[in-house]
Amino acid sequence: MEQSGETQPAATTTPPRRRRLRLGRPPWLRLPRRRKKPERAELKSLTLVEHLVELRNRVFVSALSLVPGTILGFIFAPQIIEVLKRPLPTDDPLIVLGLTDALMINLKIAITTGVILGMPVILYQLWRYISPGLTQKERSAARPWVPMALVFFAIGICIAYLVLPITSGFLYGFQSKDIKLMLTADAYFSFVTTLFLSFGLVMEFPMVLVLLSKVGILSSKRLRASRRGALMGAVLVAAIITPGGDFVSPMVMAATMYGLYEASIIMIRMGGR
Repeated sequence: MEQSGETQPAATTTPPRRRRLRLGRPPWLRLPRRRKKPERAELKSLTLVEHLVELRNRVFVSALSLVPGTILGFIFAPQIIEVLKRPLPTDDPLIVLGLTDALMINLKIAITTGVILGMPVILYQLWRYISPGLTQKERSAARPWVPMALVFFAIGICIAYLVLPITSGFLYGFQSKDIKLMLTADAYFSFVTTLFLSFGLVMEFPMVLVLLSKVGILSSKRLRASRRGALMGAVLVAAIITPGGDFVSPMVMAATMYGLYEASIIMIRMGGR
């Protein structure tokens, strides 16, 4: 065979790539991956019976949380009565008309104390019941405001206690030599209980508006455009829910509600809405 004059190029061999040694974590140090929480549409749907069972359990736990505060309220009922009677412009004792009225007044004060002291558990149970129906974004927006509901409720009770001497002094001023006010304990403490709870619940108003803005339902522009209707609504609601026939309590209630409305607009605007 004839040899060709052309020389064949030497085959170049590429050196094998070195495998990098990856030093991973040992299995006992590996952290489990956090699963993304499902949105509302991915949650397991419950039947109507299961919803009712869940509601029953939440209501039962909420009612059970009232027991310790109610017991404490019944034990310290005389001291609570003394504090609540202090805003009255007279030192005359309150009268009762029935044999069991004194007992019922102590029970009413004890239950009201139980509701106030058990409010953290009640709000937590309410949050646990409604939170599965919210999306992850809505839960993240609403979660920081749940503890603030307690603060707003306490502020409302403090405002009601400050309003109480003004209201009672205004109503006592209508006495004359022919009209003598004989204030019964049942009527007075029913008035005080309704006043405290009304102001405490009204103070939750800005929290509701801020939460609605967080989920995209309301905006500060929309609230500013509805100022006139909000003022009329505040006056109407204050006239309905405020006990007694005086003009001071509804005026303070309406002014508080509208002030909270304006404060909500500022907070929503600061939040970028």
